[in-house]
Amino acid sequence: MTSLGLFALVLALATLTGLFNARILRLPLTIGVLLLSLVVSVGLSVADWVLPLHTVHALQTLLTQIDLPTTLMEGALAFLLFAGAQGVDLGALFARKFSVLALALLGTLLAVVVFAAGAWGIFTLVGLNVPLAWCVVLGAILAPTDPVSVVGMLRRLGLPAQVQALFAGESLFNDGVGVVIFTVALEVAHHAHPVSALRLAEAFTTEVGGGLLVGLVGGWLARKAFALSQDPQLDLLISLTLCTGTYSLCTAWGLSGPIATVTAGLCMAAPATQRRITEQGRKNLHVFWELVDEVLNAMLFALIGFQVLALSFSRALVVAAALAIPLAIIARLLSVLLATLPVYLRGQDRMGVLAVLTWGGLRGGISISLALGLPESPMRAPLLAVCYCVVVFTILVQGLTIAPVVRKFHPS
Repeated sequence: MTSLGLFALVLALATLTGLFNARILRLPLTIGVLLLSLVVSVGLSVADWVLPLHTVHALQTLLTQIDLPTTLMEGALAFLLFAGAQGVDLGALFARKFSVLALALLGTLLAVVVFAAGAWGIFTLVGLNVPLAWCVVLGAILAPTDPVSVVGMLRRLGLPAQVQALFAGESLFNDGVGVVIFTVALEVAHHAHPVSALRLAEAFTTEVGGGLLVGLVGGWLARKAFALSQDPQLDLLISLTLCTGTYSLCTAWGLSGPIATVTAGLCMAAPATQRRITEQGRKNLHVFWELVDEVLNAMLFALIGFQVLALSFSRALVVAAALAIPLAIIARLLSVLLATLPVYLRGQDRMGVLAVLTWGGLRGGISISLALGLPESPMRAPLLAVCYCVVVFTILVQGLTIAPVVRKFHPS
């Protein structure tokens, strides 16, 4: 099947599940699409077991052709992060800059450590021999919150502006940090390379710092280009060039593409840049990037739902996955508490902020893509199964119950 055919098929699946959700379930679009995709996947598996028609095998072949890790990490992610950055309140984000930095850096590292230690104990308990180094890889996969899930959720909730900025800022930046930790951890686990604090610091400085620099330079150049342009169509081309160019350059240079794209998106959303864009251009850009965000979200969550067809579970893996879900929540709670306590959680709303940040720590497509991109080894199956169950739980359960949590701690 051609690339256009694959795109059309995924778009059709997202459209059909979206229509059913809109008419029957009436859940948030991405959550409804994911739930229906899961139901269809399980139904097809049961039907194929009762009356073998090789339908599941055909869909597994199709999922292999789509190659979700490459599709997301080298394609859709740049657009999703860039679109998400457009909706951030920069004033509120700057007011909480130290909290965002603490959550994105220290919080992600703490989440990796806590989850890795707990996962190693769980795998040992259920009789699965998963070395600690691979548990660190799993911790890195599940540590970042997903901006696709979180930023879309924030639009529906009446959180205070500063809490929204804290939430969105962390979710947009910590995936880049998580990818850096994942790369180093995988190098250690898969190739048995020793790692030192110096190696980790070097990776962070090079990839994260380099990504920030590329994003800032790209944002500055785009601002100059907007000042020269008085054409709304040309404004759109400039934004697309900024989004794709920063991500592609960082990927080619071994830097953090996600960090660069978020930085560039924030630069474009800055008032100094917006003043250089025509009024019609600003309207067009808002509509275009909102549309991109919605369409790619729906397609991504449809793919996540159908990925269950590519997994295999044993009794021990089911138990491990069930235990990993509360572990992920505990790791999130401890990482948020320890990372933000010195810089933010001092006011009267500290418990409310802690509760919302913890329960709203959804995982999503980035975690699934990192897990699917693991090299072939005996460790791939258990890590992928646990990752998938944790991601689905956070989206379906936490995503559907975050609104009552917000209303309890932040009543409007």
